[in-house]
Amino acid sequence: MRTARRASTVEVPSFLRQLVRETEKLVTFFFKGGQRAAEDEDNDDDEEGMPSPYLERPSLTKNTAEGSSDSGLTYALAGMQGWRAHMEDAHTCMPEMSSQMPDWSYFAVLDGHAGSTVAQYCSRHLLDYILATGAIKTDANPEQVKEGIRQGFLDIDQHMHTVSRTQNWDRSGSTAAAVMISPRHVYFINCGDSRALLCRDSKVVFYTEDHKPCNPREKERIQNAGGSVTLQRVNGSLAVSRALGDFNFKEVEWRTQTEQLVSPEPEVYELERSAEDQFLVVACDGVWDAIGNEDLCAFVHNRLQVCDDLREVCTQVVDLCLYKGSLDNMSIIIICLPGAPQPSPEALQQEAELEQLIEVKVAEILQILQSRDKEPDLLYVLRFLATEDIPGLPPGGGIISKRDCVIAAYQKLTAEYRQAEPMDTGGSEDSN
Repeated sequence: MRTARRASTVEVPSFLRQLVRETEKLVTFFFKGGQRAAEDEDNDDDEEGMPSPYLERPSLTKNTAEGSSDSGLTYALAGMQGWRAHMEDAHTCMPEMSSQMPDWSYFAVLDGHAGSTVAQYCSRHLLDYILATGAIKTDANPEQVKEGIRQGFLDIDQHMHTVSRTQNWDRSGSTAAAVMISPRHVYFINCGDSRALLCRDSKVVFYTEDHKPCNPREKERIQNAGGSVTLQRVNGSLAVSRALGDFNFKEVEWRTQTEQLVSPEPEVYELERSAEDQFLVVACDGVWDAIGNEDLCAFVHNRLQVCDDLREVCTQVVDLCLYKGSLDNMSIIIICLPGAPQPSPEALQQEAELEQLIEVKVAEILQILQSRDKEPDLLYVLRFLATEDIPGLPPGGGIISKRDCVIAAYQKLTAEYRQAEPMDTGGSEDSN
């Protein structure tokens, strides 16, 4: 079955260069910390020698993978460095969790900060520590499983704390969002502000809550540990209140692990599986900064109806978030369950009609510009289309999610216009 247009077939760099030029001041504003930008411009000397956490151009290279299990699920992931100077995300994909539990699965996104050491270590070893508790068994009840997951987080954090002192690790930390899937339950695991959600019957039925310092329960723990919440950050510095690593925030020796300024304790929830379950999403905050739960659920659901390549759907999500303004690393795992949407002839026909309509509208805009003797401008076309009521656009994505179709139409039509233009040979001057 032929599926919808793939982003990889369209060249984007020329558009991106225009986008960067158009938004240079705005991007610089964000890079310098929002409201502090004006102050920083007056103190350029103070910034000399300090490396920027951002690139001049985003890195668009994507790390993708896919797989499946005998239990009927398929998964794919995509990670992109984006505007950040370094890629600090890591992930774990275990469609068959262990040889003893082949019908269980485990997927996690680790979002590192201040370095990638903790995120990388946890991507390789966190599941081992969870399984080492002995609580994860096929006949275990949900409460035992949840306690085993919780204890596994505390154990690996304690081990890393010891190792970091002897091996001079960097000062990095990492949030963690994960799902563990058994034949009967889905276990949602969250420590920090990465997030996991479940789409059932085309709707979000569960998602994890972010751990932010301003949350009342988190703020109370931070203050009890002698800290403060300033600018919505722990001691004015860290934007998450729970994380693995970040050992500079875990040095109150007379307090337990879960009573420190930053806690490594995850929240774990279980949900009984249903035949109407369609897909799970696990992603870092670089994704959630740009798109909400309902919009992401709607967008993925729509794309699954026109695309049979799950890696491509993941790629479209991170591209969408980049063009929606995310400045962070982006990583996403989509796990499709047996009830997930499949491409259909009707959906593919609607997608083809939408792309034909977009091409017609691009042609109309270019004709208007041509009639006014104005140079065709891609950004103008995109801005104009954003004001148009175009039926059939992907929910949650809008015209931004069809930018590759817009670019393809723009390139095709401008090339045709150039070929149609009469060549000026200078003959009129010679005749005089």
